[in-house]
Amino acid sequence: MSKKIVKIVKLQFPAGGARPGPALASAGVNMPQFCSAFNDATRDKAGDIVPVIITAYEDKSFNFVLKTVPASVMLLKAAKLTKGSPNAKTTKVGKISVADLKSIAEYKMPDLNANDVEGAMAIIAGTAKNMGIEIDGYKN
Repeated sequence: MSKKIVKIVKLQFPAGGARPGPALASAGVNMPQFCSAFNDATRDKAGDIVPVIITAYEDKSFNFVLKTVPASVMLLKAAKLTKGSPNAKTTKVGKISVADLKSIAEYKMPDLNANDVEGAMAIIAGTAKNMGIEIDGYKN
């Protein structure tokens, strides 16, 4: 007999730093058990924000799937910035190289709706543009 799914929740936690709290309470899972499982699974990604999709079942058991670090976080790290531009159309706050763009696109490929690396690069370039980050030598 299959378990009945009660809720599917998308959350983000620092790698190795999930703690019981209101976000997890709304998921309806055993919080200490989830935190220890998540923290063990993400210890190697220390310092990154890790998105997770939690599937909670009727009996309080759960499954979770880890996703790749958000593109915006990776772009900020590559440009050595703390935040993006308040107005991306008029204020550019940083630059990255095409090599940085390609490495981010290759890393994000499993989570993107792109058929190849060039398509993924276009998606990440759009995110960079909306954040006020320029890409040296890249033409859309």
